[in-house]
Amino acid sequence: MREYLLTLLITAAVTYLLTGPVRKFAIVAGAMPEIRARDVHREPTPRLGGIAMFFGLCAGLLVADHLENLNEVFAKSNEPRALLSGAALIWLIGVLDDKFEIDALIKLGGQMIAAGVMVVQGLTILWLPVPGVGLVAVTQWQGTLLTVALVVITINAVNFVDGLDGLAAGMVCIATAAFFMYAYRIWYGYGIEAAAPATLFAAILMGMCLGFLPHNMHPARIFMGDSGSMLIGLVLAGSAISVTGQIDPDRLNLFSGSERSTVHQMVPAYIPLLLPLSIIAIPAADLVLAIVRRTWRGQSPFAADRGHLHHRLLEIGHSHSRAVLIMYFWSALIGFGVLAYSVNSASMWIVLGVVFLSAIGLVMLLLPRFTPHAPRWAQHFVPPRYRRYPEPAEDGEGAGTEPGETSTAALTDATTVPTAVAAVPGVNGATAIGARTRSGKGRKVRI
Repeated sequence: MREYLLTLLITAAVTYLLTGPVRKFAIVAGAMPEIRARDVHREPTPRLGGIAMFFGLCAGLLVADHLENLNEVFAKSNEPRALLSGAALIWLIGVLDDKFEIDALIKLGGQMIAAGVMVVQGLTILWLPVPGVGLVAVTQWQGTLLTVALVVITINAVNFVDGLDGLAAGMVCIATAAFFMYAYRIWYGYGIEAAAPATLFAAILMGMCLGFLPHNMHPARIFMGDSGSMLIGLVLAGSAISVTGQIDPDRLNLFSGSERSTVHQMVPAYIPLLLPLSIIAIPAADLVLAIVRRTWRGQSPFAADRGHLHHRLLEIGHSHSRAVLIMYFWSALIGFGVLAYSVNSASMWIVLGVVFLSAIGLVMLLLPRFTPHAPRWAQHFVPPRYRRYPEPAEDGEGAGTEPGETSTAALTDATTVPTAVAAVPGVNGATAIGARTRSGKGRKVRI
């Protein structure tokens, strides 16, 4: 576990430290398109965040290759090299799209080629565990088609959900955490070495997302763009493909006891099919709804619109941050719910817990206007929108205001646009590592 944690931390650190320079490069390179009708942000924001994420991926694989326990993954399997080859190709296509806006069909072809590159190098589905039948071997062509389909669907599902600040990176990180716990349990608990590459890929993917999130949370200083969303989608699909069909039920000692107990014990063998689907359940549902909606209107399935799930959350009254948190909640509920079911499929408490949390999620959806307020002692530890009382005024500013009101001077100061920002037209936010404060006192913004 220490080696995986070290790999995750180094990947996150490299991604975080490189995102600032990448942001400046994106501004200079002009990878900062104008505001589109479907966009939620109101100021042009640089893209190309996927550059930092790709180098974080490379750093994580390099470090893992030099660790004693993880080095065996590279010695016994060609899957890390296959993943890196496909990731490099899809990342290059994403970088070109962030800069030049290439055609959707060209991107689709590039996604299929990247998946084919991984298949040629051995990262492919070999067999499928089918409930009631057992392990079913697939032919080479069937495995190739299944692998390419899973990669393309996952990439586009993650790309579709990347519409709010921090949404795609956070959802993928939460779901991958559940996948990592499952793969690590199979690898360490049952001693199945075939699950080691998937565990490594999941740890690196979490590091990529965690390192990028501080720069991408609302208000975002930089977007990951297609270079980032397609990259993490491919790594997520690669993790699922690596572990799918690699579990031998005989090694899990499942066939013992009554037939009913055997059915329950066989659940871990079927989870590789269910958990990858649960990871992209919300993005995939958004993808299917978007295709149906656009086709029903007579539009192309690739035509962009403002009908995604996160757009609908904003339309019914949720704030930007709350819409993201709601999507996080459902992603965690689905991913960790499936994980808990794989550990103990016969427990009724797991089902009741999922139902209870689902009810809480529905209540959150029905209360878009409700804003919780922190108590007085916690005022300095929460964002300003959750503070019930104003902060003490300095030099008489804001004196005489009632709780919940804001003085004119404070309002003017909070809404004043810093001169440094005004001098740089079309740049959203501060520097990549600077503070998020909206006030321009004592701070200069550098490109």
